[in-house]
Amino acid sequence: MNRLKNKYQQEVVGQLQKELKLTSPMAVPKLIKIVLNMGIVDDPQDMKARMKMIDAVVEQFSTITGQHPQITRAKKAIANFKSREGDPLGVMVTLRGEKMWQFMDKLIAIALPRVKDFQGVSSKAFDGQGNYNLGLEEQIVFPEIVYDKVEKIRGFQINFVTSTNKDQEARLLLEKLGMPFEKNK
Repeated sequence: MNRLKNKYQQEVVGQLQKELKLTSPMAVPKLIKIVLNMGIVDDPQDMKARMKMIDAVVEQFSTITGQHPQITRAKKAIANFKSREGDPLGVMVTLRGEKMWQFMDKLIAIALPRVKDFQGVSSKAFDGQGNYNLGLEEQIVFPEIVYDKVEKIRGFQINFVTSTNKDQEARLLLEKLGMPFEKNK
């Protein structure tokens, strides 16, 4: 069993139940899924070059998450962006279960401390529905990514979807799981 999942089940559920004054442990907020998303906006018009770039990002996401990502495609053509319907626009992967817990543990314990001048993650990135959004500027903070094989440093978005619709409860859950929120200045 994953270390972070074990911590959630044995410590966090009880603590949150007391702090939030909940009568049932089933009412305690939980992490449902983590969604990683990387848009490829600087894609070349040459379809071979674009697909090579997409394949590289797919490989990186597979390495980081242990799960094969999905390629997101344009739903309709937009002339100003020179995109056609069906053109690849990015890559996304949805993590649930053990892979979700493994990824979150790796993010908190290994990747975030490797971010240059890291002072903690923003506590203002909640969406009003109990979900937290975190943007990383470079994929090389994950130790599995070999820097020499990376063609271009890219940022990506990580969304933490929780079972609560209250931002305060979601923040408390993520804090108890070890998310390093920045200290108020």
